[in-house]
Amino acid sequence: MVGHDDDVLGKAYDARLMRRLLVFLRPYRLQVVAAVAAIVGLSIVQLVPPYLTKTAIDTYIPAGDDVGLGMVAVLYLVMLVAAFLLEWAQTWTMQMIGQRVMFDVRMQVFTHLQRLDVRFYDRNPVGRLMTRVTTDVDALNELFTAGVVSVFGDVFTLVGILGVLVWLDWRLALVAVSVLPLIAMVTQWFRVHVRESYRTVRARIARINAFLQERISGATTVQLFRREAADFEAFDEINRAHRDANIEAIFYYAVFYPAVELVSALAASLLIWVGGGWVEEGGLTLGSLVAFLQYAQRFFRPISDLSEKFNVLQGAMASSERIFGLLDTPVEIDAPRRPRALAPGPIRFEHVTFAYVPGEPVLKDVSFEVQLGQRVGIVGATGSGKTTIVNLLLRFYDVQSGRITIGGVDIRDCSPAQVRAMCGLVLQDVHLFSGTIAGNVRLGDPAITDGQVRSAVEAVHAAGFVDRLPGGLQASVVERGSTLSVGQRQLLSFARALALDPPVLILDEATSSVDTETEVLIGDALRTLMRGRTTIAIAHRLSTIQNMDSILVLHKGEVRERGTHQELLAARGIYRRLYDLQFGGGSGAAASPTPVAPSGSPLPAAGTGG
Repeated sequence: MVGHDDDVLGKAYDARLMRRLLVFLRPYRLQVVAAVAAIVGLSIVQLVPPYLTKTAIDTYIPAGDDVGLGMVAVLYLVMLVAAFLLEWAQTWTMQMIGQRVMFDVRMQVFTHLQRLDVRFYDRNPVGRLMTRVTTDVDALNELFTAGVVSVFGDVFTLVGILGVLVWLDWRLALVAVSVLPLIAMVTQWFRVHVRESYRTVRARIARINAFLQERISGATTVQLFRREAADFEAFDEINRAHRDANIEAIFYYAVFYPAVELVSALAASLLIWVGGGWVEEGGLTLGSLVAFLQYAQRFFRPISDLSEKFNVLQGAMASSERIFGLLDTPVEIDAPRRPRALAPGPIRFEHVTFAYVPGEPVLKDVSFEVQLGQRVGIVGATGSGKTTIVNLLLRFYDVQSGRITIGGVDIRDCSPAQVRAMCGLVLQDVHLFSGTIAGNVRLGDPAITDGQVRSAVEAVHAAGFVDRLPGGLQASVVERGSTLSVGQRQLLSFARALALDPPVLILDEATSSVDTETEVLIGDALRTLMRGRTTIAIAHRLSTIQNMDSILVLHKGEVRERGTHQELLAARGIYRRLYDLQFGGGSGAAASPTPVAPSGSPLPAAGTGG
């Protein structure tokens, strides 16, 4: 998936991809059959009016037969109404099938995206994935509604008209088709140039999506560093390139269709010139000549339609190749065929080694144990591997050496859903979804009642600000919770974890973005949250883990120290240096959990980075 795959157009037709695409039509095969029948019926009906014209001119008008003319007129009208009904049925059916297929494809892609591991998202831009689910699926919809089935109608119409022309007069039929080499030349020119133009348009729209996703997500950073003007220029260039590519495509369409009409007019001129002479000589009836002219006009219309459908097909092949490339991306972290049962128990890291980049391990032979109900803090400088431990425990990534067990069971023998259902995670960067306060606490779990949501909100002292919001628990939350403060979002994340009631609680620098006053408020909530639960807390502020049962000190991916707060201070090692950096201690004489300044006021807890 990585790379400029949007720039690759692929084959105009790939039988393997088409077979996979047609699988999506299987649930709607009866509707497809109905659509094909309507298209074939429409093609047959459209062959009748020119022949009725010939009959009227050659038979009933010379004989002055008003009754016969009336019958022809009624039959002509019936054919027009039948054509209208058949075209309506075909259009309605195929559009309905297209929408349902598009729905099915999008659901399949979205389901697969939810199963893919975090490493996949580390490698693939979100904007490009958005293009897969939106623009590429739209191209498939166009294929099913205007390509796969309707091609049969165009081919059937061409064969039918050609057969009727030969049946009426094979000599004049040769005159009519004598311009086909010109049509072939124009069509080939159109296909070659539009193919390249279409490739460019696809590449430009993918770049627009990726650019917009990054800039909208990083709007705060853009404004903070006054990048508006520079980003405007960059977007102007990308948008201008997309516009120019579309204009180029419009040029080829603007030339192609008039060129087909010109060739069609040339064919009509030849028919009038040659056929008119034969009419004068008595070798051809006037009605036959008029019918030939009408059939010739109808003959070139499907040819132009087929040329356009070639581009639809080509675009669909490119989109389907990218979609199936995404669907074929293996789920590296998935449930085993026979997952083992998982129950709360001791958590053990046994000689775990892991690297995000080959040859650069983040964790090196890490081993430790967290007993059932024990509270363990993990500290260390930025890049020491603290968050990686959480990622591995939750199976966002799998270990490359060693193993992780819960209750003696290797978590790789369990499904990721089993492991994650056992753990409640509170992150430093809280992600809230658009919806309501209650919905963000419950996260769609119907087992969590309104009463439990309310209790969780009150337990973490979030009820104070929630009750002030219009609607309380039903107050609207915009995307990412941008109308709430950092502290308020953090409190809701604690309520979310409490409502889940997990046996294992993981705090990943959960209070590093909270001010001192809010930290005091949630201190009691944390004690309530941790009571009776196995807790692993990654600490940014050492003050938040001083009362833990045990503390692990990571340094360059290795566990260098372990013990209680007092034991680690007394050891005068890495932990003591981190403590002194945060609280300004030099001699290490005092080891108070809450250091105070000479004036007696509490010292602020400075972060070390994580």
